Amino acid sequence: MAFLWLLSCTALLRATFGCGVPATPRVVSGIERIVSGKVAFPGSWPWQVSLQRSRGSHFCGGSLINEDWVVTAAHCEVRTSHLVVAGMFDKRLKKNVQVLRIAQVFDHPHFINHNSSNDITLLKLATPARLSETVSPVCLPSAQDNFPAGSLCVITGWGRTHYHGDMLQQANVPLWSNAECVSLWGSNITNTTICVGGSGFAACKGDSGSPVVCQKNGAWTLVGVVSFVSANCLTSFPTVCTRVTEFIPWIHDIITKN
Repeated sequence: MAFLWLLSCTALLRATFGCGVPATPRVVSGIERIVSGKVAFPGSWPWQVSLQRSRGSHFCGGSLINEDWVVTAAHCEVRTSHLVVAGMFDKRLKKNVQVLRIAQVFDHPHFINHNSSNDITLLKLATPARLSETVSPVCLPSAQDNFPAGSLCVITGWGRTHYHGDMLQQANVPLWSNAECVSLWGSNITNTTICVGGSGFAACKGDSGSPVVCQKNGAWTLVGVVSFVSANCLTSFPTVCTRVTEFIPWIHDIITKN
């Protein structure tokens, strides 16, 4: 009976905290930037996690895609000795967060460090995250989904800012076409990348691995993983992200086999 009750509770949690629908949703307006950007509302991006070293220092972001798995960037060089912190808003406050250990790290086998090609990693958690109002997964797109240039999406992270550096930042950002992005980034732009922001916005050091999410059918969907930015985080250059739709078969294959 206890086992059946546990299964029922798990099913209820999944129904209550479905992917891409925060328990405390907030409307985002305007084109903001994370550098000198806008502080997010606590709990409004419950899939955002902080990757931290063993002593608690943040170095990259990531996205919870279910209770057991996190997506981040390969160039973050995550190790099983690092920690995943879920449910965090202010880096200075450690109460009411989940500190989760990492069981396995799956870097994309074709990741190339010098140009950040295939810059994506999956982290399998040693114990499942507990779903709550502040911890729930983002939706994954299908491989066939198309998010057109000009779409307004949202990027979040704890990267360097001029102000509010300890609190989660959010920015409403436009997607670029790859043709537009090539004019600034050249051969670094491929079909596995997607560019966001520019025109007054920039991600910065510490935002790597964090999510770019767009709404699809009323739910927030993971479209990009922050990969690299210009030197000194120039706001005239777009942020280059890993295009998640290109890696859906690999993500499903890793999760299914592990």
